[in-house]
Amino acid sequence: MSIYTKTGDNGSTKLMKLQNVSKSDERIQLLGNIDELTSNLGLIKASSDNADIKNEIERIQKNLMTIMACIADQFNQQHKMNEAEVIHLEEEINRMESSFSRKNEFILPGQTKESAQIDIARTVARRAERWLAVVDRKFNADSGAKKYMNRLADYLYMLARYTDFMLSKKSDKETTFSTSIQRDRTDDEIISAVLQKLGLGNKNMTLSSAKKLIEKVEERAKEVGLNAVIAVCGPDGNPIAVHVMDGAYLASFDIAMKKAYTSVAVKMSTKRLGELAKPGETFYGIDKADNGRMIIFGGGVPLMAGDMMIGGLGVSGGTSEEDSHLADYGLEVLDKVL
Repeated sequence: MSIYTKTGDNGSTKLMKLQNVSKSDERIQLLGNIDELTSNLGLIKASSDNADIKNEIERIQKNLMTIMACIADQFNQQHKMNEAEVIHLEEEINRMESSFSRKNEFILPGQTKESAQIDIARTVARRAERWLAVVDRKFNADSGAKKYMNRLADYLYMLARYTDFMLSKKSDKETTFSTSIQRDRTDDEIISAVLQKLGLGNKNMTLSSAKKLIEKVEERAKEVGLNAVIAVCGPDGNPIAVHVMDGAYLASFDIAMKKAYTSVAVKMSTKRLGELAKPGETFYGIDKADNGRMIIFGGGVPLMAGDMMIGGLGVSGGTSEEDSHLADYGLEVLDKVL
């Protein structure tokens, strides 16, 4: 069955037992406002990591569904709002208010993202309450629903202030803890901790690590029967080490260094650059740039430590696919040599 029925194309809808009700009808306006409120509460519920708040919001959503049913079918006693739910909201308001010192002044919403969203829901609740008063004057509304909507706006106001208080308290604890740790650390330790946080640790490309990487790649080259030139450069594109295997092509020396340089210059593998350098693609013609230093076929890869580029690896000696295989193998063993 399709979600659209086309029955409302003429601007009318229906209530539980009434057909052809205008969409401008006060009851339809009220139902729309409560629906909007329920959706805003859903966003609060989905964003919260507090299980108690989630449960309370869901309880409110279910009560709003009951109120909506009562508006659509006002003479059905099963949809009347239970006084116990009003009392429950009052108890929750009192509990939150007693947990912190509330300032007796106008509050500007937006102290935190969480409370700002709750304040939006509060204003929608007030609007729904006003429409409920309009409906009550013309059609008579459930007295329990009127009480509940009034308390609900108060509850949401208090929940927003309570949320600001709890998040502020959490932030103060984290700041105090962080400060106490910083006092016990030397500058070197702090720098090291920041690098670890970024996933960099103390890794960098030195001559020693470059030689180890070249040795690993050479072992794989021998396994596949390839005589290659293996070059490693720093993040500035300058060569750190170049190794020429016996029997490697003379031209491979220059090509391997250019592959390492290119991978650093464009921050991607030369194989990927080759795909983007085809006619009509983003980097078409790049191989003519930078005095011909750019290589657009496989065998060059950037070397990364976390999110930081520490150098480039270039391999030349076989086909583009063979060189790419050796360069990719260098990436696999990089952590072992740093």
